[in-house]
Amino acid sequence: MSRGKWILIAIVALVVLVIGWRLLHRNSGPAGGDDSNAPVPVTVVPAAAENVPVYLSNQGTVTALNTVNVQPQVGGQLLQLEFVEGGAVKKGQVLAQIDPRSLQAQLDQAVAKRAQDATQLATAKATLDRSEDPKYAPYVAQIDRITQKNTVAQWQASVAADDASIRDTKVQLGYTGIVSPIDGIAGIRQVDPGNVVTTTSTIVTVTQVHPIYVIFTLAGKYLDQVRAAQEKAPLQVAILDASNKVVEGDGVLQVIDNQINTSTGSFQLRAEFPNGNNQLYPGQYANVRLQVSVDDKALVVPSAAVQRGPNGDYVWLVTDKAPAGADEEQQPEAKPRHSWFGRDRAGAGKPAQTGPVKYVTMQSVTQGNEAGDSGVIILSGLKTGDLVVTAGQFRLKEGSKVTPLKPGEIPAPPTSAQINAAAQDGSHGGHGGRGH
Repeated sequence: MSRGKWILIAIVALVVLVIGWRLLHRNSGPAGGDDSNAPVPVTVVPAAAENVPVYLSNQGTVTALNTVNVQPQVGGQLLQLEFVEGGAVKKGQVLAQIDPRSLQAQLDQAVAKRAQDATQLATAKATLDRSEDPKYAPYVAQIDRITQKNTVAQWQASVAADDASIRDTKVQLGYTGIVSPIDGIAGIRQVDPGNVVTTTSTIVTVTQVHPIYVIFTLAGKYLDQVRAAQEKAPLQVAILDASNKVVEGDGVLQVIDNQINTSTGSFQLRAEFPNGNNQLYPGQYANVRLQVSVDDKALVVPSAAVQRGPNGDYVWLVTDKAPAGADEEQQPEAKPRHSWFGRDRAGAGKPAQTGPVKYVTMQSVTQGNEAGDSGVIILSGLKTGDLVVTAGQFRLKEGSKVTPLKPGEIPAPPTSAQINAAAQDGSHGGHGGRGH
């Protein structure tokens, strides 16, 4: 091998040695530059005892309080419609008009017939009066007087029949103006003006939506619970949207059905809502939530605090003592700048060390029902006042040192060393579960 090649190999080896020395020096730099063991800033919330409503939920159907198919009570040609499709109508409001001329003619005939019969009745009464006058009575046969009395009674009956006929014709004539029997909303018209309608023709359908019903079902196992709660006080019912936000919250349970459906094992219930803002519409599906009781002094934590692990649900619990087997190196106490929730404003974004070192440990818990929109009831594993981590869990391991922060405070961004350390620990720790 030539001398030049040996020189080139020596230069390459020297460069490799220099690069390796620099990398080794960077990774094994001063201890003060590696902050992977620094306290992790986390948001914590204390477990609190609250009065939590107990709900039963299922889907239901909105149903109109009343639904009326408006049909004429007399036949005839439909002259005009006097409502707006989809608009509100009042009870007694005229919706349509049928040609009244034939019924008006019948009324005129009935009135004329009564006048004619009334005249005949007057004549018969005058004849009877003369036959009973003492001056003429001796000259009138008894049979004639009886006949005359019967004639008067006959014409009185005819006049009474005429009166009934007039009243009936007036009623029929009134039916030519078709009115709404209820307050509600008019649907789409079923017939156009100009058509001849009969008593079986539907002009329009009117639905009453103030108030309005919601019919829903619950599993049969809840029947005794619902009935017992209903006996104490009317139960409150709410309608939720797809994101579980309350759309209508002023419903009241009215009816519990008297039997359980043998094919589904459920029973029906009906609630009534004022529906003042017209949020509920007949026929739509609704997510129904029935409040049956209140769980007094239930232990509640935010849903974000509960994690899912291979052994079940758990939370990161903040403690003053390092868990067994964890790094128990204590750091000196520092004078608090604000409170133990505070942050060091002079620390370039790093959390302040304001008291004894805090640690976290994985605490197994048992969940109960939901508590509001963002909480969950803890049945076992915690006690009132325990601090649980709600943000920053991805950087934690058993025994990690932490700096607790108030809810709403933003933890300082993690350093590269902390992220690398958390990733290495997570690869064999198996604690990075997802929250509910």
